[in-house]
Amino acid sequence: MGNPYDTATERTSVLGPTLRFKGELHADEELLIRGQIEGSITHSQRLTICREGQVKAGITGQVIVVEGTVEGDLNATTSVAVMETAHLTGDVSAPSVSIVEGAIFNGSVLMDTGKPARSSRQSDGRPAQSAEAARSASGR
Repeated sequence: MGNPYDTATERTSVLGPTLRFKGELHADEELLIRGQIEGSITHSQRLTICREGQVKAGITGQVIVVEGTVEGDLNATTSVAVMETAHLTGDVSAPSVSIVEGAIFNGSVLMDTGKPARSSRQSDGRPAQSAEAARSASGR
């Protein structure tokens, strides 16, 4: 049997409930946060803020799961899941976002699938019309 820690994708680190960390946190393995983090988090695997976890940080990662308290923006390359026990204050950007009933969420969601965003304003500053609204306005 091989070493279970041969590759970063097979490892899981746990920042325990008594841990308090302030600064820049970088990780390339699955990470469970049960303590208090303040600063910024850059992560390349699955990151879970557990129920008892408290994070005041901008988070960038692949998969982000929030079960605890987070104050900061979340940017994920794959997905963000905000569970029913979560308290999230911040903006979320990911191709896939789920917010479970019961979660407390204050912020905005941008589900970027890699397509360039269309501006919600025309070049003269007026709000852009949807294609459907433009058709009905022109009588087509």
